[in-house]
Amino acid sequence: MNVLLCYINTLKGLYDISGVEVGQHFYWKIGGFQVHAQVIITSWVVIAILLGSAIIAVRNPQTIPTDSQNFFEYVLEFIRDVSKTQIGEEYGPWVPFIGTLFLFIFVSNWSGALLPWKIIQLPHGELAAPTNDINTTVALALLTSVAYFYAGLSKKGLGYFGKYIQPTPILLPINILEDFTKPLSLSFRLFGNILADELVVLVLVSLVPSVVPIPVMLLGLFTSGIQALIFATLAAAYIGESTEGHH
Repeated sequence: MNVLLCYINTLKGLYDISGVEVGQHFYWKIGGFQVHAQVIITSWVVIAILLGSAIIAVRNPQTIPTDSQNFFEYVLEFIRDVSKTQIGEEYGPWVPFIGTLFLFIFVSNWSGALLPWKIIQLPHGELAAPTNDINTTVALALLTSVAYFYAGLSKKGLGYFGKYIQPTPILLPINILEDFTKPLSLSFRLFGNILADELVVLVLVSLVPSVVPIPVMLLGLFTSGIQALIFATLAAAYIGESTEGHH
């Protein structure tokens, strides 16, 4: 019970962190709630891209696959491999979750470099990649935490919490601290890398001719993809750890 209370406090701490702001932002007032409109708008665009791609992928599958069908099948196989490597033989039910995390983060990261968000004028603030906002990365980290707790409890019941006193009860505080650091590290790693990449490109564009920042932008695309892979891999690893007891 103490472990559960500690984890609830962790979630509350992450909720408080999600209120951190960098620069000005555009908000909607819906009822008594203040909604972060910048993130909502860009997230809808990313979701529309993913849904449109999925519809194209499954609309007319061919026995002899086309180039686009080959690409989507490769992506699915890649996600399956990541899930199976980290979770084990029971990876099947978790492929949609891991795949959704990877694809949403990947497209969100790339949208910051490839989509001209800044041509859309807002009353306050400006549009950017969804993962450029800590609200998004904290939400993704919390979803991951809920997923690996659900995985452990589904397989082991309340016996799942026995992991906190393994291999010795002396490690109880350290094992609890580990559950604090997992969502924190996931959220801040992704947010910090994407924000830093966009700031570096912005500074270079303002200081030097437009052709000079191109190598940095290409490097940013590469690192953005790596960040999506790291997040998805860690999420799968945490789920695998919860179901297997150790990893």
